[in-house]
Amino acid sequence: MRGTRALGLAMLLALPGPGQAQDLPLPEGAERTGEVRREADTVHLPQAALTDGAVPRLRLDGAITSRSWRLPATGAGTLEHMAPLRAALEREGWQVVFACAADGCGGFGFRFAVPVLPAPAMFVNLFDYRYLLAHRGTGAAGEHVMLFVSRAGERGYVQLSHVAPGGASEAPSAPAPSVPGPDAPDPSLEAVLRDAGHVVLRGLDFGSGEAVLGPGPHPDLAALAAFLAQAPEARIALVGHTDNVGALDANIALSRARAEAVRDWLVVDHGVEATRIEARGVGYLAPVAANDTPEGRETNRRVEVVLLQ
Repeated sequence: MRGTRALGLAMLLALPGPGQAQDLPLPEGAERTGEVRREADTVHLPQAALTDGAVPRLRLDGAITSRSWRLPATGAGTLEHMAPLRAALEREGWQVVFACAADGCGGFGFRFAVPVLPAPAMFVNLFDYRYLLAHRGTGAAGEHVMLFVSRAGERGYVQLSHVAPGGASEAPSAPAPSVPGPDAPDPSLEAVLRDAGHVVLRGLDFGSGEAVLGPGPHPDLAALAAFLAQAPEARIALVGHTDNVGALDANIALSRARAEAVRDWLVVDHGVEATRIEARGVGYLAPVAANDTPEGRETNRRVEVVLLQ
């Protein structure tokens, strides 16, 4: 395996279960980037590829632990990263329910049905990712695990999400990723976009239920236009997102229209070639916060930039 010398059992990920921990053979130098634990919640995990515009998903309730890692810049592909992780799970009795890769999963549409940790914890290359859902145990004692592997340039990214039924099991705590102090300057939009592969555009003033971009100012849009002017080889996708109020079809249409409004602003006002920008909408299929509070719904209403090239 090119550049992925495993740490054996040194890189420990405790998966709550029948009194044992699962060891992930991550490459040497893997860096933990994120961890989210919810003692009792619901998650929907894809169990088949995108078909007729929809992704069949399995509803799971219980204690949910998601962790992510950034892998060293070795140039290894997603298959090279996924293969030893899958083998390690299978050795511990996990049975693969479904596995796929990028276009075989359903490409763009499938990715936004996967509950991936937000940037900068996790990066998703829309053209190069692998997904796996596995199960262990029977009946009420059964547990599930999701593996998602992607790549940004020479670096790989891995997320593992574990669901223990009933919320009874508990994963041991792990050090949280470092957080800049209150006086540290925010990283530039270009820096985040190049490092994480995607970034949320802040300060867009769309009216409620509307897709008309207000007069601004829009500093993040100006920064994005400057980046595209300085990097003529870059291609991006603008992805609109909504909260969960209303029907899915209407929300997908609204989120797409908002992404198209941002694209039009870049093309008309800043002369960016339209062929360099894709505009998509996924409605409420990829939330980054709970939709049960006004603050959470506001956070979920966003347009995200994804760096394609």
